[in-house]
Amino acid sequence: MSDILDKIVDTKKIEVVADTKKISLAEQRQRAEENNRNPLFKPRGFIQSIESTIATGKAGVIAEIKKASPSKGILRDPFHPAEIAQSYENHGAACLSVLTDQQYFQGANAYLQAARAACQIPVLRKDFTIDPYQIYEARAIGADAILLIVACLELNQMKELEACAHELGLDVLVEVHNAPELEKALHLNTPLLGINNRNLKTFEVTLQTTLSLLLMVPDNKRLVTESGIMTQADVQLMRDHQINAFLVGEAFMRANDPGLALKTLFS
Repeated sequence: MSDILDKIVDTKKIEVVADTKKISLAEQRQRAEENNRNPLFKPRGFIQSIESTIATGKAGVIAEIKKASPSKGILRDPFHPAEIAQSYENHGAACLSVLTDQQYFQGANAYLQAARAACQIPVLRKDFTIDPYQIYEARAIGADAILLIVACLELNQMKELEACAHELGLDVLVEVHNAPELEKALHLNTPLLGINNRNLKTFEVTLQTTLSLLLMVPDNKRLVTESGIMTQADVQLMRDHQINAFLVGEAFMRANDPGLALKTLFS
């Protein structure tokens, strides 16, 4: 695991303990279950939205909303998640990904809530999930899907967290960076498999990461390529290899109109 990921996971462990003292696990679970009964907040079908978009011949784009990153600092200021969400939806995003980690990405649960309220497409809670408490919290704030990062989880942890998510109706995106992680990820039930092109140790990005792992991905998985999609040529390279789902953030966050940038990149 990279040094930064080690630090983030250590921080998450502390945060979960602190958060549990503010809102108990039982109360968080109750809030999640109440959302599942509320037509306005029940899960919107994250995977379904990606698949239905791809079925029309378009790319299934998970458009990311993030204010900052540890490697690049502030990406967007001023930062208005609701406006960004509307722009993404208007220009063809299948889903949203919203950073909620506060210490390292300057995210917030409120950003996810604002983004989801401003659109009709499903939303992934982009955070570092290590404990079931965070999954109940994700559903309680309205998330439709969660992220599991293989680099910071053991296989038994991932299975437990996936089962908890599926019990609440949440979809799961499992993220890998290399072949050993991919082998572990294939033990999960989720069809949504993300390959992150960013090296966690060096933060260098190369699309060859996705292409080099392609033969390991079985037909029953929907491959999502993440990070480093910056040009139409990048998109075409992936689609030429039958990769039709993308998670893109940084390229859009630096644009005047993120949704227009999405439309231009994937036109």
